[in-house]
Amino acid sequence: MTTQTFRTCPDTGLKFFSSAENLMKANAVAAVVFLLIGGIHGLLVGMTRWQAVHLLGAEDFYMVLTAHGLNVLIFWLIFFEIAVLYFCSSVLLGCRLATPRWAWLGFILMVVGAVMNNVMVLEGSSSVMMTSYVPLEAHPLFYLSLILFAVGALIGTFVFFGTLVVAKNEKTYEGSVPLVTFGAITAAIIAVFTIVSGAIVLLPTFLWSVGLVGEINVLAYRLIWWAFGHSSQQINVAAHVSVWYAIAAIVFGAKPLSEKVSRTAFLMYILFLQIASAHHLLVDPGVSSNFKMFNTSYAMYLAVMASMVHGLTVPGSIEAAQRARGHRAGLFTWLRKAPWGNPTFSGMFISLVGFGFLGGITGVVMGAEQSNILVHNTLYVPGHFHATVVLGTTLAFMALTYWLVPVLFRRELIWKKLASWQPYIFGLGMSGVSLFLMGAGTLGVPRRHWDIGFAGTGGITHEFPAAAYTMLALNGMSVLLAVAGGAAFCLIVVGSLLFGKKLGENEKQAEPCIVAPVTDEEYAADGGSAFAIPGTMVLTMIFFISFALYYFINWKYLAETWGIG
Repeated sequence: MTTQTFRTCPDTGLKFFSSAENLMKANAVAAVVFLLIGGIHGLLVGMTRWQAVHLLGAEDFYMVLTAHGLNVLIFWLIFFEIAVLYFCSSVLLGCRLATPRWAWLGFILMVVGAVMNNVMVLEGSSSVMMTSYVPLEAHPLFYLSLILFAVGALIGTFVFFGTLVVAKNEKTYEGSVPLVTFGAITAAIIAVFTIVSGAIVLLPTFLWSVGLVGEINVLAYRLIWWAFGHSSQQINVAAHVSVWYAIAAIVFGAKPLSEKVSRTAFLMYILFLQIASAHHLLVDPGVSSNFKMFNTSYAMYLAVMASMVHGLTVPGSIEAAQRARGHRAGLFTWLRKAPWGNPTFSGMFISLVGFGFLGGITGVVMGAEQSNILVHNTLYVPGHFHATVVLGTTLAFMALTYWLVPVLFRRELIWKKLASWQPYIFGLGMSGVSLFLMGAGTLGVPRRHWDIGFAGTGGITHEFPAAAYTMLALNGMSVLLAVAGGAAFCLIVVGSLLFGKKLGENEKQAEPCIVAPVTDEEYAADGGSAFAIPGTMVLTMIFFISFALYYFINWKYLAETWGIG
């Protein structure tokens, strides 16, 4: 067995083995770098979609759109998720990292792939957007870069699994793995499915781009690509839900309402979430009607049920903990007394609400076979996934980062006042982006279009309602706000790593960074119970009413489209 040095965090008592610690730092820093790159490109996309500004020409727009999607949806998120996997295995289980050399090889491949991809896109030969649908052809190095990145991520995933085996064999924990680690296992299993699907579609496409394969079946490409492209976003869902549970425990000492129910919900993700992607393929003749109906009904319903379980249990566990600690008055005193100035909590809670109300509800509408025809291939789709992957996942990862900077990097945060406001600025901006893109999509504005007026198309004209132009203008303003919030995050994190007060090995932070777990005795005080969560139940009812109203509004639109009445 290779001996690995470790330090014990004076604030949390967690063991950080040197190999895992260094790899987490490297992956987290790389993640923030690519978030910054992707955010800059997102600003350019938003300013071009704002018709009154229309910043970029057509060629530059498609190049920038490709770079934006790959940097923020793939590189930023997966680098951070690999860091989370190492944290959930080595740190939470208190064991050495399996095969650190292989882990570093994976990291290097990911960096090389991400940098190569950006070079290929920005030099102008690979403006094929993230989907890179054939017969659109990019430079061979574009496909090779994604393959290298995927192989690196797969290596990191297997190192994670290997570390779980090390912890089990060396008996570094008792009983079952913690719930947060279980959620990370879910994300890793989905990641293996995703990356294998990516290999199946990208390897032949790479060979096609260099002339070794004569033809790529377009229908097969689309089907397999969505097993890769859609499932990659489901890694994010499992990962950020795990972060929600972690932050609930860190900030409140909260315990899950039911470990068994939460673990079952994660298992439902594995079984159903990553296959619920047929809404991208409902007009494809190469996909059977039976598969489409199963995918948009039972598979989607069970995946949604799993997310609803997490959406109930996370705030429910916080309410139970707050009530156990004395905040029992009324329905929402527990929420009012929460530390809203702590960006770790506020970022997590905004992520949860945004993911549920904006991402979750619209995802069900978009995933239903009937109503899908109204909005698919419109700006409604990027509006939806900005709510899930950006407002949901990115904000959750930002929230965790504020906690990790002093705990992992041993640096105090700078500009703490700005940090306390950052989740609200980013959350409000990204909520606007999601809402106004979906609003434009509902009015029929197509996605991936440089100019909704179809300028330069040889006489093709189409006049959208004036409200569509208003939506895109409001989206542009929201982009500015979201970018300001994202820039603030990058400045705070990078500035803290460079200039923040360095904490000694045994020096505790001035403010406690973790709350002791609520005891059974505290839950039982004054006749209380871990299941006494009336405030969360009211919030849940508000969610269901909102969902029902929005769902039937879309059916009204559908009836008008088809003249049913």
